[in-house]
Amino acid sequence: MTDYDDFAVAYARSNESNLFNAHYARPEVVRLLGDLRGRRVLDVGCGSGTLTESLVEQGAVVTGSDRSAAMVELARERLGDRAELDVVDLSAPLPYADASFDDVVACLVLHYLEDWSAPLAELRRVLRPGGRMVVVVNHPTAHAVVYPDADYFATREYSEDYEFVGRTVWLTFWHRPLHAMSDAFTEAGFRIGTISEPPPAPGTPVELLPPGLEPGRRFICFLFLVLEAV
Repeated sequence: MTDYDDFAVAYARSNESNLFNAHYARPEVVRLLGDLRGRRVLDVGCGSGTLTESLVEQGAVVTGSDRSAAMVELARERLGDRAELDVVDLSAPLPYADASFDDVVACLVLHYLEDWSAPLAELRRVLRPGGRMVVVVNHPTAHAVVYPDADYFATREYSEDYEFVGRTVWLTFWHRPLHAMSDAFTEAGFRIGTISEPPPAPGTPVELLPPGLEPGRRFICFLFLVLEAV
């Protein structure tokens, strides 16, 4: 799994204003969650706390967790005592009681994991019955476009290089076909309530858009799902 401790500051700086985080993933997660006033929310893979802060600003009582101690430290600098922030490895049992949260957010987290069974079971355990989990992952069809010779239907590991404020970093992901995602959610006790493939948020600077993409147009990037705990 990618070690974010090594480039936490560079990633956090990029996260503040780039297309994929600031103008795509964060605003869509907030939109999908709606009114959060007084709701208990777990933000897993919270990173430096940019999304966590957005959830707090919407009135949620937020707990953020991340396996990277450096990321959690940056989140604490950002949020102070406005959120509980913990160093937690999602591949291990979570240090939270059953049914502790009304909502869980797993934004750009699960695609780093080969095995989803245990993490999803733990996230379902800490979520109250009827609660929601918003999941954001790399869109599976994007993998088919970028790697046309790869087997779309296989769960496979791959790595790509990204640049964060002048630093090049290799990130390693796990591709899953859509049916494998759906099966994993169902087996863990979730029902898919909403699937979203949005355009970038209104007001996204034109210079950040992919070449040829007009404002308001959709593009294949991330897949957003709202799951219901059953």
